[in-house]
Order: sequence, then structure tokens, then C-alpha cells
Amino acid sequence: QVQLVESGGGLVQAGGSLRLSCAASGSISSFNVMGWYRQAPGKRELVASMTSGGSTNYADSVKGRFTISRDNAKRTAYLRMNSLKPEDTAVYYCTLRSWDTDYWGQGTQVTVSS
Repeated sequence: QVQLVESGGGLVQAGGSLRLSCAASGSISSFNVMGWYRQAPGKRELVASMTSGGSTNYADSVKGRFTISRDNAKRTAYLRMNSLKPEDTAVYYCTLRSWDTDYWGQGTQVTVSS
């Protein structure tokens, strides 16, 4: 059974930074995609994703501010968030696509105060 455990959310002032981590466990395909979605009231957005081969994808709203990275040996993905804005406030969910199955973490709250 695949499990994703997230950490690193919290409260930060606008302009600040946070780093989210997501550790995966269980049987995972060698090619996989890890990423982050965020859920704000009435809106869900794919923030960033990264394949096991290193290809990345970012939402336009976070390009230049957020960076996704992975440590494949540790089965962990990271989301470095810089220059945070109040509109980045959301619950952030780690996701993993493995063998055509999508898995989700429990979510971590990120709140950016103005």
C-alpha cells in the first residue's frame, strides 16, 4: 500500500518562504510522477510536478517562485516556496502517480498573511 506523508506547512508572512516535504512508502513504479496540488475554497490547482526522470511542470501562478525537487533514493519530493503571497494560502496535497494509479497525501495547510 502506497502512503504519502507530508510535512512543512504553516503560517508565514507575505514575502516569506516555506518548504514542503512528501515522503512516499510502499511499492512504487520506477517511472512515476510526484507533485503538489493545492486546494483553496472553490479552486483546485496543480502547483508543480516532477517525473522520476527529472522533468518538471509548474502552474503559471508559481513559476519563478516555487521549485519542486526530488530525492529518488529517499522517495521524497520537496516544494520550495519563495516570495509567498496571500493568494498562495491553501491546503497543499502531495500526489504520486505510480502504475497509472494516483495517490494523495493527507494535506498540509499553508497560510500566508498580508
